[in-house]
Amino acid sequence: MNKQVESYRDLRVWQVGMDIVEACYNLTRTFPKEEIFGFTSQIRRSSASIPANVAEGYGRQPRGEYVQFLRVARGSSKELETHLLLAVRVGLTQEDEIKTVMSLCDEQGRMLTALIQSVSERVA
Repeated sequence: MNKQVESYRDLRVWQVGMDIVEACYNLTRTFPKEEIFGFTSQIRRSSASIPANVAEGYGRQPRGEYVQFLRVARGSSKELETHLLLAVRVGLTQEDEIKTVMSLCDEQGRMLTALIQSVSERVA
């Protein structure tokens, strides 16, 4: 039986987003200090944007605005994936170190797409 959604914090998509942020902060702690305003900042910012946009959109009316915030969250997820892949390419981390985050991004991307479709159908 599904629990009633009373807050954005009850949404699995937001919860996974928070897991992604935590994983990204842990990963970037190993980056060189000279990257604090480069890759470290970009990865942390784009990861935090994902659950933040889910939460902000949840609180918006009308529902069309919610969909737009969910789309921004999905875009931030793709931005994050790109930063992570670039971090591997430039030697800041190893592919196996980003595997978990990339997997969470894939899972969340599917959830965001499904939620966007569901909310869009209710708007129409």
